[in-house]
Amino acid sequence: MPLSLVLSALDDPAATSEARQLRLYRLLKAAILDGRLASATRLPGSRQLAADLHMARNCVLFAYQLLLAEGFVEADRGGTRVAALPLAAAGALHPPAGAHMLSRRARQLPDIKRSEALLPFAPGAPDLNAFPWAVWARLLHQAWAEVTARQLAYAEPGGEPELRRAVAAFLSARRGVACTPEQVFIVAGGQVALDACARLLADSGDTVWLENPCYPGARNVMLAAGLMPVAVAVDQDGMAPAPALWQSAPPRLVYVTPSHQYPLGSVLSLERRLALLAGVEASGGWLIEDDYDSDFNHAQPGARPLPAIQGLRPEAPVVYVGTFSKLLYPGLRIAYMVVPRWAAAGLGEGIRKLYRGGQAVEQRALARLLESGQLTRHLRRMAPVYRERQAVLRAALHARFGEACPILGGQAGLHLVLGLPSSVPDAALAEGALEQGIAPRPLSAYYTGTVPGNGLVLGYGLTVAAHIPELVTRLAGVAERVRNAGGVPS
Repeated sequence: MPLSLVLSALDDPAATSEARQLRLYRLLKAAILDGRLASATRLPGSRQLAADLHMARNCVLFAYQLLLAEGFVEADRGGTRVAALPLAAAGALHPPAGAHMLSRRARQLPDIKRSEALLPFAPGAPDLNAFPWAVWARLLHQAWAEVTARQLAYAEPGGEPELRRAVAAFLSARRGVACTPEQVFIVAGGQVALDACARLLADSGDTVWLENPCYPGARNVMLAAGLMPVAVAVDQDGMAPAPALWQSAPPRLVYVTPSHQYPLGSVLSLERRLALLAGVEASGGWLIEDDYDSDFNHAQPGARPLPAIQGLRPEAPVVYVGTFSKLLYPGLRIAYMVVPRWAAAGLGEGIRKLYRGGQAVEQRALARLLESGQLTRHLRRMAPVYRERQAVLRAALHARFGEACPILGGQAGLHLVLGLPSSVPDAALAEGALEQGIAPRPLSAYYTGTVPGNGLVLGYGLTVAAHIPELVTRLAGVAERVRNAGGVPS
C-alpha cells in the first residue's frame, strides 16, 4: 500500500489533541502489524518524509526510533525498512476460522443489559446528591494528610485494621453479626467477595444453588468459576428448595439474599433460615449470605430488620457479604466478608494469594466515618426520604396501571417490582422506556430457564418524589404503545 494512504489520517481532526510525532508512530506501527506495509518495505529517509509531511525532522526521527526500539523496523546503510515479522501478513491478526477468543465459560455468561447513566427508576442506585460529601471530603483529606509509603503500596491483606474493627462494630450493632475484626476481610467490591467464595470454597463442577430470579452478577460469577448452578424457586418467604433437592442436587454453595431478596423483595423467613443452616451443615456445604440491601426497613419504620443468618449460629459455615454501595456510593468499590472464626486463617490466606488490596486511604477515611457515627446519622436521615419515595411510587403505579399489575416487595431496600400482563412484554417495555429517559429493568432478565415472571424492577433511590408521578405517566404511555404494537417498542 502506498505510504501516502497509510499516513492519510495523520491530520485527522479527531486526533488533533495527540502530538503529530506520536500519531505518525502509531499509524506506521498499525500498518506494519496489519500487513499494509509489508516486510522489507523501504521507508523514506527522515528528511524526505519530514518535508513531505511538513513537520520537523526530529518528529520523524522520534517515530522511527520508537519503531526501531520495538523491533518493527530495521536500520541499515540503505536506510530504514520494515522488519520481517510473523504477524505482518495481512489478516494474520484475525483469529482462525472456528476459533473462539473467549472460553466456553465466558461465552455462556448471560448478558446483563443496563444503562450506565443515572436515569430515573434505575435499580441499585442510592441518592448520590444526598450523600454527605463535605464530611467525606474532610475525612479523605485527613487520611491523605497522614499518608506514608505503606498507604501508597498495596493495602494490607484483609484490609486496613482500622476499617476491619469499625466494620465489625457496625455489623454487630446494626445486623446482629457476631464477629471479631479478624473475621472481617475487606475486598474491592461485592463481585470480588462473591468471586472469592466461588473460587476458595468450591471446585469447578461443584453445585451452587441460586435463587430464581437471581442477582445476575452473582450468577455470572458462579458460572465463570466453573460451578454448576441449580435455580431454586423463590416465593413470598424467600428461597424455597424442595426437600428432595438436598439429596438430588446437594449444594457446595447456597447463595441467598435473605434480608431483601433481589429482585422480588421477599424476606427469608426464620424457619427457612434455620432450615438452610441445617442443610449446609449436614451436606458439608457453605451458605453465602448477601446482605446487600438490609439498611432501610420500610415495613416497620424505626424497627431493626431480622438479624443476619450469620448471627443465628456464628460458627456455622456462613460467609456474610455486604458493601457500602447503597449507603455511600457504588463507585467506592469497598465490600466486606465475614467468615467463621475457624475458617478465618485459611480463607484469609486464600484471599491474600488471589487478590491485591488497595484503597488504603479510602479505607481509613471510611473507618472514621463509621466510628464517628456519621454514616449511621446519614442512614437515619435517608430512611424517611426513601420511604416517602416508595409510597409515592406505589400510589402512582396503582393509579396508572391498576389492580391488574401487582406491586411486589418494598419491605426494605430501594426498589419495587411491578407485575405486567403478558400483552406487555417487560423487555420491550424496558427498551421503550429507556428511549424516554427512564431505566427500569425487565424482571424476566433475572430468571433462569422458564420465565414465570413478567414485570419491571423499578428503583426509586435516586428519583425525587415530586418527579415520580410524571415519570410513571410517561412509563404508562410507553406500556400502552407496546401493547398496541403487539409487544414491541414503537
